[in-house]
Amino acid sequence: MSSIDIKNSSLASAPDYPLLDHPRAELDLFALVDVLFKARKVIVSITALFIVMGLALAFLLPQKWTSEAVVSIPETRQLIELQRVLVDLQVLDVDAAIDAASLENMFLKKFDSRALQEKFLRTSPWVQQQVKEAQDDTESLQRAVTLVAQRIKMTSNDNPKAPTASPYSSWTLSFTAPKAHDAQRVLKEYINYAALAVQREVLENLRAIVELKAKSEESRLVIERNTLANEHKIAIQRLNYSLQVANAAGIKKPVYSNGQAVKDDPDYSIALGADGLAQKLAIERSITDVTVLNAAIQSREYRLAELKKLNLADVDFQPFHYQMVPSLPVKSDGPGKSLVLILAAMVGFITACALVLVRNVIAQRQVMAQHPAGADTLLP
Repeated sequence: MSSIDIKNSSLASAPDYPLLDHPRAELDLFALVDVLFKARKVIVSITALFIVMGLALAFLLPQKWTSEAVVSIPETRQLIELQRVLVDLQVLDVDAAIDAASLENMFLKKFDSRALQEKFLRTSPWVQQQVKEAQDDTESLQRAVTLVAQRIKMTSNDNPKAPTASPYSSWTLSFTAPKAHDAQRVLKEYINYAALAVQREVLENLRAIVELKAKSEESRLVIERNTLANEHKIAIQRLNYSLQVANAAGIKKPVYSNGQAVKDDPDYSIALGADGLAQKLAIERSITDVTVLNAAIQSREYRLAELKKLNLADVDFQPFHYQMVPSLPVKSDGPGKSLVLILAAMVGFITACALVLVRNVIAQRQVMAQHPAGADTLLP
């Protein structure tokens, strides 16, 4: 068989389908636009359906509103009553070691305490309303309280990468709830709750310090009183012995009154003479309270009395300063309704166009399968 015959044979066995030229395989944008324009009612209908679905989704999805407050180190007006007490304690020689920075740190520690958060949430009316179905189930109640506690957050506003450092440090406190007013109210209540916990702890510490100081003063007073009593007894005994020696020596008057030079005994002085020693002994015996002539003991007794009179029950102070009070949220967290509608419209439009184009391609394929000879005229 010749080569010419082989070529003719291979061409004769080719299928009866038209071959597409390379230029015909290119996408005809005008034809696609024409297809989309003819199906504009379908596209508009599907897009409108998606917009309605997006609108329903925007209203049905649970909303999240976050209330925020900014706090910093407390200032003088927040601590004026506490500072009055600290001044009184300092005068009474009591070192409380409390300052504004330590109070702020204590408040932040309390605010961030999960135990304190759960304790507050268990007694909060709003939380009780939210978890009322789980009141009888301890495990469910604990789970619900834990989930709500996770919405309480604390963030430092200090940014080391900022070009200019802030002249003060501050913290942002926040709480997220399904309603804006609930978020604001719960955050404010919890901040007050944590501040009250700091007040109680500080006052309890001060009472403990004052109580220990008072007991220390009482113990020292007892020891010093006993020391004075012993010294008083010894003084009386020495005067008694000195009087006996003076009588034995026949010295009635003070020896320095008549110009005599007498070397006095260091243990039993007779320089006053028997008459002077007798009078001094009578005076010493008449003293019933050994602290009457001791200024140090009287000062210590006064300090102890003042310590016992201190009233630490009504000391009101705030361990932080509000840079911004708990705010009422004006915008919910996450995407807004407008953004949801725009996204729904975009998804609906793209989906509608895709459906129209796919339907057109399927229709063309069906026509091509039924009329192979006229397939060229159907292609865009």
